[in-house]
This record gives sequence, C-alpha cells and structure tokens, in this order.
Amino acid sequence: MNFKNEVEAVNGLKAKFDHLRNEIKKRIYGQDEIIDQVLVSLFSRGHCLLIGVPGLAKTLLVNTIAEVLGLKYKRIQFTPDLMPSDIIGTEILDKDRQFKFVQGPIFANIILADEINRTPPKTQAALLEAMQERAVTAAGQRFELDKPFFVLATQNPIEQEGTYPLPEAQLDRFMFSIWLDYPKFEDELTIVQNTTSSYTSQLNEVISGEEIRYFQNLILRVPINDNVMRYAVKLAAKTRPNTEHADPITNKYLKWGAGPRASQYLVLGAKTHAALQGKYSPDIEDVRKVAVSILRHRIIKNYKAEAENISVEQIISELMK
Repeated sequence: MNFKNEVEAVNGLKAKFDHLRNEIKKRIYGQDEIIDQVLVSLFSRGHCLLIGVPGLAKTLLVNTIAEVLGLKYKRIQFTPDLMPSDIIGTEILDKDRQFKFVQGPIFANIILADEINRTPPKTQAALLEAMQERAVTAAGQRFELDKPFFVLATQNPIEQEGTYPLPEAQLDRFMFSIWLDYPKFEDELTIVQNTTSSYTSQLNEVISGEEIRYFQNLILRVPINDNVMRYAVKLAAKTRPNTEHADPITNKYLKWGAGPRASQYLVLGAKTHAALQGKYSPDIEDVRKVAVSILRHRIIKNYKAEAENISVEQIISELMK
C-alpha cells in the first residue's frame, strides 16, 4: 500500500468502503445498514452473527460479500448430525499407512456458518478456538488459519423448530449480533422484479486479502480520545448488575452483563465506524452507532424484564442516554 501517511490511508479506506458498499448493493437491496455493520466487523477483525426469519437473504448477503472481497470462501451447512471433524478436518491413513491430516472447510478466509443454531453445542464449539485464536488444534497439532479470517454465521430465531441456543461463550466470540427485518415495500418490489426476470448482476472484486490486512492494522493505529475510551468502557460496565458502575435499570432488569470483550469491541467498532466515514478519530456518537449490535447478545434479561416485556434494545438505549 503506497500511502504517504495515516491520513491518506484513512482516506483510502473510506474510498474502498464506498466502492465495496456500492458493489454489494448491486445485488442486496434495502439492507444498507446491515452491509455497513458487516464491513465494520470485517475491518475490526470481528465476526458477525446474522439473525432473521428464513427468506431475508442472509446467505445471499454473505455470498455476495465473499464475491467482492476476493478471498478464499467456504460454506458450512450446520445440521443436527454435523460433527466437529466435519468442520476442522480429520486424520486418514494414506497409501503408505501413515496418518495424514485432511483439512476441513474451516481453512479459508471467509466462513459462512449457515444456520449455526441447527447443530448441537458440541459441534458449535468446534468454532471457538478458530474464532478467538485464528488457529485450530487437531490430531495433537496446532494449525494456523489464513488471515484475514472472518466468520459470518446465520441463525433463525431461536423459537423456530429444531434449533439449539448458542452457548454464551460462543455468542461472546461474535463482535456483532445483527437482526435482519423484513424489507420495505419498495425494496421488496425491486427484489421481486429482479429475481423473477432474466436480470443478472455482475460483481467485481474490489479488495484483496493483503489490503484488508493493511486496513485492519490501520484501525489499531487510529487515535481515540480518553473521554471516548472511558465512555465505551463505562457503557459496558453499566450493564453489569450489582457492581460499582451498574445503572439502576441494570439492577432492575438484567441478570447478566457484558464482559471486557464488549469494551474492546466498542472501541474497535467506534474506530472503524469513524474511519469508514472518513473521520480520523472516533467520537461518542461512533460508539453509540455500534453499541446495540455489540451489546444485545452479551446481556441477559431477568424475569422482571420478561414479565414487563422490556427488550434488550430498550435497556441499551436507556444506558446510552
């Protein structure tokens, strides 16, 4: 990358982001905010969990993003009979009667974990080390995964038949939990027109793996004011019931709060969000922009919140005031 200084590099990132977004929007309609959040997660070295009822183009979104990024891409369809070895790989005997490790689909840059909650926790846990360490251990050996490494998981709402709730440790590995809603009427009209005709959208590869790694390292060097850093850490701390910084609404409605990983992602997400908007340092508004998707899957409501029909999003909104 031939940027003269950090300011020029941030401007270059903003230009790449705009190009990426426009390319993805050739095929994905009415999901601008979702696209932005997935790209924020990518440049923050985070992983994304996309939640929504069937038919909202979750899988198409991931396929489209993989196509424009130009990275090695693998899809894993999670089913009740999927085994950990189907994800990580397994040992086989070769023709010389020697054990040989055959890599599984986890050895790629972008992993689509499709319908991740349709497989039992034992198999879900096969992703834990890969998501945190960017490495896997198999047959007594540790294997480093290619970088960048990015997991995009899709999930149907937990109330649907044949699903298993994701363990808290698994959920905490995801930077963002993104809820997809039904498209607006005009967007749905465009979707139907384009998918029921001979229309095809040709996508171009926009960014390389080397460029992504460069911009991920650039995000780490983005400066952040102390008051913004403190706001992010304090926001996470306010979600923890019966602690020093707990908010009254937290003690009233929450059973469990967000851990330090939430604070880290709030800061990283704010830095990335600011850079993608062409700003050279994040402010408190950048923290707020990413807060709901970072916190919603890390805090657990108590019975009082359930009884009064108080949503997690309402609680987070109150904590940000």
